[in-house]
Amino acid sequence: MKIIFFIFLLTGSLMVRAQEQIKWPGGKKSAIILTYDDALPSQLKFAVPQLKTAGLTATFFLTSDIDSLSIPQWRNLSKNGFELGNHTVFHPCAGTDDNPVPSDHYTAYQIIREIEVMDRFLYAVDGKTKRTFAYPCAETTLGGKDYVDSLRKYTLVKYARAGGDSTAFITDFKRLDPFRVPSYGLEGGESGAQLIAFVKKVQRSGGLGILMIHGVGGDYITITAEAHRQLIRYLQTQQKETWITTFQNAMDYVNKRIPLKAQKL
Repeated sequence: MKIIFFIFLLTGSLMVRAQEQIKWPGGKKSAIILTYDDALPSQLKFAVPQLKTAGLTATFFLTSDIDSLSIPQWRNLSKNGFELGNHTVFHPCAGTDDNPVPSDHYTAYQIIREIEVMDRFLYAVDGKTKRTFAYPCAETTLGGKDYVDSLRKYTLVKYARAGGDSTAFITDFKRLDPFRVPSYGLEGGESGAQLIAFVKKVQRSGGLGILMIHGVGGDYITITAEAHRQLIRYLQTQQKETWITTFQNAMDYVNKRIPLKAQKL
């Protein structure tokens, strides 16, 4: 009986070690990343002022929809600690209802070439050469074929954000594929309470949570400016306990402590 009990304790100990949580910087207990897709005007109008007022940073995944009017604003954000990530030139997705450029006939090489062109575009905006990526529409396939390994092979980007729901936060970092990093993709209409509930789940887990946000007070897949303000106000009060940073900063931190590699599907 004692032997069985000892084996049970040993097995439990090994399981805990296998999923050992990362020690976040400054003694913080969890990490949250705010990401915003598609370079939307409502993000500059509502989200950015709220973030600046709270003293928080975030990641914006941009497409070629940035223009002569918005580029100076994006450039200024980069100078102030915000991250500008790659979201392709044309944002190709399956189907054409909400996305004017269908991805059905894209090849892996075509989208990788598009990512490369967008990298050069963004270099002209912020002068940075290291870039993270977010899959358009959170789709890792083109015409039914997965292109993640092709993207990995070309080494254009080091980390790529994928999609997920409100359960998609990270606690098992040893099994995290840096090219399939899950996030909570908002569907639009979420309340401030729902967004805060997600953050609290991440905080209880001691892990890393990423929010994928589109419109704020306008545009599409929209949450209200008030719901966003409630989330930002809550995060502002949690900075002693929770690390709120950019996608690249968080992933670099994780990678230094638990070297990330591709996982078998």
